[in-house]
Amino acid sequence: MVEPQAWQEVLTFTQSRPGEVREAFPGAVMLYGQGDQVLFHGAHGWAVRYGAEGVSLAEPDRIAMAPDTIFDLASVSKLFTAIVVMQQIEAGRLELDRPVADWIGDFAAGGKAEVTVRMLLAHSSGLPSWIPLYGSVSSVDEQQERVFAEPVVHDPGTTYEYSDLNLITLGWLCEIVSGRSLERLVSEGITAPLGMVDTGYNPGLPVRQRVAATEDQPEMARGLVWGEVHDENAWSLGGTAGHAGIFSTAADLSRLARSFLDDAPCPLLEPSSIAEMVRNQGVPGHERGLGFELNQPSFMGKLASDRTVGHTGFTGTSLVIDLNANAYVVLLTNRVHPTRTGPNVNPARRIAADGLAALLGRG
Repeated sequence: MVEPQAWQEVLTFTQSRPGEVREAFPGAVMLYGQGDQVLFHGAHGWAVRYGAEGVSLAEPDRIAMAPDTIFDLASVSKLFTAIVVMQQIEAGRLELDRPVADWIGDFAAGGKAEVTVRMLLAHSSGLPSWIPLYGSVSSVDEQQERVFAEPVVHDPGTTYEYSDLNLITLGWLCEIVSGRSLERLVSEGITAPLGMVDTGYNPGLPVRQRVAATEDQPEMARGLVWGEVHDENAWSLGGTAGHAGIFSTAADLSRLARSFLDDAPCPLLEPSSIAEMVRNQGVPGHERGLGFELNQPSFMGKLASDRTVGHTGFTGTSLVIDLNANAYVVLLTNRVHPTRTGPNVNPARRIAADGLAALLGRG
C-alpha cells in the first residue's frame, strides 16, 4: 500500500497554516478504495487533543488517531436516512411523488400540503435550512409538532434550500410507516447487511476511547462532547435523528461506498432505486440526487462529474464516490475539536479527492 502524496498534503492541515491561528483539525483518517480493493488507509494526529474549555492536553493525556477511530459523521448521516426511505418505497410503504401529508396530516400546515417525499430528499421542499429544537421544547412529541407546523420559506419544488428539517421529517416518516425506530431501520436495513460493525447511533461509554472528540459546548452545559452526538438538535432528540447522529469508521464507510458501485450487486437496494438516488433531480440552483450531492468541485475536487456523488458533515467528515471509476475516498476529521471556529476544511477535502483522481490517471 503506497502512501499517496495527497495524504502528506492533508496532514499539513493538522498544523497551523500561514495566516491561520489554529489547525484546521487535530487529526484525520483517509481511505482510498476502488472496487473491493483498499488502495490506501492512513491515520494521523489526535482523536482527543483538547479538554474542557479548549485547554490543550498534555501529550500523555491525549488519544492518538487510529485507522479504526470512530467519528461523528454529522450530515453524512443523511445518506443512511435516504437509503432507509428508498427501502420503504421498495416495500410499498412510501411513494416518492406523493405528499408527505398523506401519511402525516399535520405536515400540511404552513404551505406544505404539496411537499412530496422526493422534495424532502432533494432539498426542494421550501423549508428553512434549520430551526433550534433544543432548549425551546421538552419532548419529542413537541419537537415533531414544531417541525410539522414550520412554514415553508419558498414555494415547494421551486428552489434549492439545504435543510436539516427535510431529513428530520423523513426519519420520523419512516418510523411512522414502518412501525420501527430509525435506529432499528438503519441497523437491520444497512449496517447489518453490510457488516458495518462500528456504525450506529449513540456509541456510548463502551467504545468512547475509540471515538474522536468534537466540540466543547459549555453554553449547552455539555462540556467536551465526546462519545455522543455533536449536533444540538440531534442531541435533544436523544441522539437518533434523520439528519445527524450516525457514528462510523473509514472502513465501515468503505463498505457503504462499495454498495453503490457497479461491479457488484447492492445488498441494500434495487438497481432502479440506486439509479434514482444518483440521478440529478433538476432542482434549480444545485445538482442533487436523492440524499446525495452531485458534481460538487468544492469538496470533490478533480473527481467532480455528473457521475460523482457524495456528502459532507459539519464535524469535518466526507464521502465521495466516483461511479464511473468504481472508486471512492473517505476523509474523516475532527474539525470542530475543540471549537467550530477553525479554518474551512474543504481545501483538505479537495486535496484528498485530487489525490485519488491522480491515482486513477485523471490529473
